[in-house]
Amino acid sequence: MGGLAKGLAVIETFTAERPRQTISEVAASAGLDRATARRCLLTLAQNGYADHDGKFFTLTPRVLRLGTACLATMPLPQIVQPLLDRLSDAIGESSSVSILDGEEIVYVARAAQRKVMSIALMPGSRLPAYCTSMGRVLLAALPPAEAEARLAAAARPARTAHTLTGVAEIMAELDRVRAQGHALNDQEVELGLRSLAVPLVTSRGRVVAAANIGLAVASLPGEEVLPRLLPPLMGLQAELRGLLR
Repeated sequence: MGGLAKGLAVIETFTAERPRQTISEVAASAGLDRATARRCLLTLAQNGYADHDGKFFTLTPRVLRLGTACLATMPLPQIVQPLLDRLSDAIGESSSVSILDGEEIVYVARAAQRKVMSIALMPGSRLPAYCTSMGRVLLAALPPAEAEARLAAAARPARTAHTLTGVAEIMAELDRVRAQGHALNDQEVELGLRSLAVPLVTSRGRVVAAANIGLAVASLPGEEVLPRLLPPLMGLQAELRGLLR
């Protein structure tokens, strides 16, 4: 099964930020030697999961079969999507729900009103947890020692001049998130982008996901973000508490 594991590692190197890669780039990202990465990529191409233009490899829509099968068995996206659509229609801003996977968040549902990031976000998209509003909500729900271990294990580049990158300063921010029940991210992921997130909690009090609203900095003054957007997010949280198990 080693070959399967290597093939999956190769697939995971392709992200919204790295949709086209050379063999050497894939090998470096997956921690494989170049010959192994080449064999994996050619096998994916032969089976319709990747395209190759002679230099760069890209994944094909066939890969979506793998993720779609998983999402179809998860009740969470089916439960939250109609409520996200209603929320975004009401406020005129994009909203999303994600879960925590290691040191990253994975989008499981999204209602887009307008594009607020340079990359396209959709179910299955991944972003780092350390610098995102939903990631901080989800990290804050973990035991502090576990959250700290995940932060220590993650690469934490400064995506903008506003990004917190030190483990200690992010842990302090997680304390604030835990105390106030929400996370406000101001241009730490990308310049011009703000986001506000809350945890999604089951009827038994377990945090299973996070929901956020993302908006352009120019669309709403900073001092108005919480009074305008936190109440509808809290309303979504309250409505889902009775639906999530």
